[in-house]
Amino acid sequence: MPRLLLVHHTVSPATQELLEAALDGTRAEGLEEVEVTVRAALGATASDVLGADGFLLGTPANIGYLAGAMKHFFDTVYYPCLSERVGAPYGLYVHGNQGADGAVRAAESITNAMGWARVHEPVVVSDAPSKDDREAVWELAATVCAALL
Repeated sequence: MPRLLLVHHTVSPATQELLEAALDGTRAEGLEEVEVTVRAALGATASDVLGADGFLLGTPANIGYLAGAMKHFFDTVYYPCLSERVGAPYGLYVHGNQGADGAVRAAESITNAMGWARVHEPVVVSDAPSKDDREAVWELAATVCAALL
C-alpha cells in the first residue's frame, strides 16, 4: 500500500481550512489504497519520511519565508533522508499574506536537493481561503496521492 506523509504547520484558521481541504483531497474516490499519515512539522521525523512514498507539505509563509516549524522539519530530516526518497512525488501549499515566493523557493530548493519530484504546481493562498483556493488544495492533494498509485 503506498504511503503519503502530510507534513503541515497549521497555526491559523486559514491554514486549518487548507489542511482540511488537503485531507479531503487525499480521500477522493479511487485513492482509498493510499495510506495517509499526518504529522505536524515540529513532530515529523526522519522515520516518518523513510516510511513514506510521497509527501504533501503545507506551511504558512512568515515574512516571505518558510515557517520556522517547516524549516525545522527539513533541518531534521535532510541528511538522514537525503538520498533515501529520490523520485518521490510531492506537492506544496503555502498560505501567506506578505508574499509567499520566498517560502516556495526555499521549499523547492530543499526538495530538489533531496531529489523529490514535484507533481503539481505549488498552491499559494493569500488572505482568507476562497472556495477556489480550497478546491486548488484539494486537487493538489488528490494529484499527489494519484501519483503514488
